[in-house]
Amino acid sequence: MDALSDILAPHSELIGKIAGTITTLQFLSGVFLLNDIRKKGSSDVYPVGPFLGGVVLTVMSVKLGQAMGDQPMIKVNIIGFAINTVFMVGFFYYASSERKSKIWAQIGYVSLFLLAVITYANFEDPAKLEFRLGMLITSILVWLIGSPLLNIPNVIKKKSTEGMPFPIIFAGQLVATAWTIYAISIRNHVMVFQNLFLWSLGGIQLFMFVLYPSKPAKKTPSKKASKKEN
Repeated sequence: MDALSDILAPHSELIGKIAGTITTLQFLSGVFLLNDIRKKGSSDVYPVGPFLGGVVLTVMSVKLGQAMGDQPMIKVNIIGFAINTVFMVGFFYYASSERKSKIWAQIGYVSLFLLAVITYANFEDPAKLEFRLGMLITSILVWLIGSPLLNIPNVIKKKSTEGMPFPIIFAGQLVATAWTIYAISIRNHVMVFQNLFLWSLGGIQLFMFVLYPSKPAKKTPSKKASKKEN
């Protein structure tokens, strides 16, 4: 990896800007998912995690940016927060009444969690906060990217990837790739392994789209049913 780092090191600043741009564009990947939800007329088949998690991550990243004094990070995540909030409203609009009740409960839990994190961040030593909040953000990101893997048994059973947010998964894969390359260029081994792990999780999910269609196959009438009809 050192040889690759030597090649990429002179371009680390450019790679960082590209990675940042891709991350910003990733926020907009939810547009495709929302459009699909609009066509279906319901968001019940999709998990709310990507949008609700996006709100959580952007709020925490803004707080981390403040601790680090990183203005670009703050600006990008404020934009991300606004975009994810709009997406969240759209997702909620297309949810069924029963699902809306569950979403409200999840919003309540998330709000309490963010309140606790922000309160802690306001009193913690900035030197310690940068590492601890960074690890917490990484953990949540791993959970968000990895959580769709829990649905894989159901995907295999139905032989369909319906309900898996392809645009968000694909965009996340691009982001993980970009930040992995950037981490290599600055020789940040921890960041390399973190993003490679995220890349692996995303790769498994994308492979499901190669194996199975996004729409479930139409059921053909069984032979027994045909005989009974005859």
